[in-house]
Amino acid sequence: MQGARFAFGPFVLDPDAGTLFRGGEPVAVGHRGVGLLAALVGRAGEIVAKAELMEAAWPGMAVEEGNLTVQIAQLRKLLGPAEGGGEWISTVPRIGYRFLGAVRPLAGAKQKFLPLPDKPSIAVLPFVHVGSEPDQGFFADGLTEDLITDLSRMPGLFVIARNSSFAYKGKAMDVRDIAGELGVRYLLNGSARRAAGRVRINAQLVDAATGEHLWAERFDRGLDDIFAVQDEVTGKIVEALLGRLRPPLPRNRPKNLEAYDLCVRARTLMDDAPQAARETQLMLRRAIALDPGYAEAHRWLALNHWMGWVHSGGPTEADRAIALELARKAVALDANDAGCRWVLAYLLAYERSFADADAEFEKALALDPNEADTWAALSDIRVLAGRIDEGLAHIGKAFRLNPFPASWYYLTLGQAQYAARDYEAVVETLRKEETYRTSSRRFLAAGLAQLGRLDEARAEVELFLVANPQFTIGHWAAMEPFRDEATLAHFIDGYRKAGFPE
Repeated sequence: MQGARFAFGPFVLDPDAGTLFRGGEPVAVGHRGVGLLAALVGRAGEIVAKAELMEAAWPGMAVEEGNLTVQIAQLRKLLGPAEGGGEWISTVPRIGYRFLGAVRPLAGAKQKFLPLPDKPSIAVLPFVHVGSEPDQGFFADGLTEDLITDLSRMPGLFVIARNSSFAYKGKAMDVRDIAGELGVRYLLNGSARRAAGRVRINAQLVDAATGEHLWAERFDRGLDDIFAVQDEVTGKIVEALLGRLRPPLPRNRPKNLEAYDLCVRARTLMDDAPQAARETQLMLRRAIALDPGYAEAHRWLALNHWMGWVHSGGPTEADRAIALELARKAVALDANDAGCRWVLAYLLAYERSFADADAEFEKALALDPNEADTWAALSDIRVLAGRIDEGLAHIGKAFRLNPFPASWYYLTLGQAQYAARDYEAVVETLRKEETYRTSSRRFLAAGLAQLGRLDEARAEVELFLVANPQFTIGHWAAMEPFRDEATLAHFIDGYRKAGFPE
């Protein structure tokens, strides 16, 4: 049902956007309510079992049935009586629920293709794992990510970021549609197999505009040669697209393949729910124990510590010190890694070492102007410095390089829109379901409050405080690296109007 929208009575439900409108006005419904309503409306007239509804609202989680009862009661209250005085949702005792209203499917808005950049542009699609060992799928993912990183560092290329490339994993689509959605001319795809100490890799470069295969090659090497193969593939692609070979800056490659595997697995959890932070930390600590000189593992562990205290309402002095020490170590181990540089820059900004942070951001972008995460992180820091137009431009650049990004990009965009006093845009951005895995509700509540929608704002505050019970305006203001008093005062004003605790 991806892209589907539904109309019933005066309501329009858009599950993908996470919105419900009544007569054109938004209804304050949480993302779990949207999930339940979508499951019911999508099968209007049918009985939907409780187990199915709980999976729709709490995917992969074990919750008490009473939570479902509460959510259904809240939906009934929000929807009010159906036309003619009946009810929209009926209870089927001991079984489930049924949606009784007449539903009209609406056409989903077709995504517009993005314009091509003014330089050769490419996306690396997830390499397909070939083989019967499911755990080796991480190897193919790691190969894909490393090729993205290698190509991204090449001057003269426009390279789509990892999150957006992996949005197509396991999907069968026309290459022209993929290229159009990502706004690139060329696609690199292939397959990988790792077995008995050897790797077999098939790679091909496609011109999506013509369907022509510009380059294709098969590699059958010893596992120890995997990074040399990556360098060779990168060189072939650059030669095909730019007509010349340019040796990349040397990278800090892992010396232990088990450490590499652990780091690849940890990458996939970095943007996941906070509950995954501990598992990620254990993987990365093990990777560093196996390979103390592995810069990327240090970088991700630094970010893991930083994210941990952001989600939990910290930071503690210990976590801050550990995160900064790890980030410095990562840069010392690999001064040419843009990812290590931007993580250090971000943490330095939170320590109020602004001159050093600005210098590290500059180095990161010089090393890799295609690193979307750098642009997104820099947007955050620029907004807090009162340089709001720059912040909006930077997050726009990040979204162009990463059209299907990690959830924290939406938080950063919503923050920039709030700083720019574009409150309607804040609500549109932060109503998206993917933002609820972040702490973005605080900006949504502030935006709603500035629009005078105080009931909705206070509902968002209540939901935010469930996950962040230690949050206070004073603590947040003290922790965030503001450099502009007027911008800080504007955020505090929105928080107070929304009803956050002082």
